[in-house]
Amino acid sequence: MTDQSDEQHNALMDYPCPFTIKTMGMANTEFDLIVVEIIRRHAPDIGENAVQSKFSKSEKYVSLSVTITAQSKQQMDAIYQDLTDCEHVLMSL
Repeated sequence: MTDQSDEQHNALMDYPCPFTIKTMGMANTEFDLIVVEIIRRHAPDIGENAVQSKFSKSEKYVSLSVTITAQSKQQMDAIYQDLTDCEHVLMSL
């Protein structure tokens, strides 16, 4: 059963479509692996050049942009929920 917000979202998005998930965390060698693993649970076909990283000026934080082919709002909700639940992820957009 879908609610009105799901219907509005689906009217704005034309699935499947490219979508970039942006997330930030503390800069360490594991952060990118953790984030990609989480996203790959829901979108196993992440391309080789799909992940871009950028360090903060102080190099204390890193932001990752991961482009996937989004299949549905439910898929996106599940990805963002798993990222939110991960202690290493400070923020996701």
